[in-house]
Amino acid sequence: MASDKEKWGIAHIFASFNNTIITVTDLSGAETVAKSSGGMVVKQDRNESSPYAAMQMAANVAQAAQEKGFVGLHVKVRALGRGKQRSPGPGAQAAIRSLARAGIRIGRIEDVTPVPHDSIRIKGGRRGRRV
Repeated sequence: MASDKEKWGIAHIFASFNNTIITVTDLSGAETVAKSSGGMVVKQDRNESSPYAAMQMAANVAQAAQEKGFVGLHVKVRALGRGKQRSPGPGAQAAIRSLARAGIRIGRIEDVTPVPHDSIRIKGGRRGRRV
């Protein structure tokens, strides 16, 4: 197996319930190869986080990565995290499947959601959000 000649990268998938953002970088994570977000592929705001939008984005990103010579991607999935949502949005699963379907080899799939070791001070102040 010629692993020294194969070019691998990292697909950073940020999936919230309002949007999905896919960024493909080299293995160091310093240089961005391709990126796409929900607003680039669908018209309505409500569809930015949908699985369909994620599939379209992943296909676009995969094509751009293959043109640059990447054969495989390690996937890092991230949800909102911090004091908020710890589970990734609906676009994460669809994006990974679409990347695999586009002919890109999938390496490690990792969850990189920031999780606090204690709770953090949430937005809204001492008495909460006053409406």
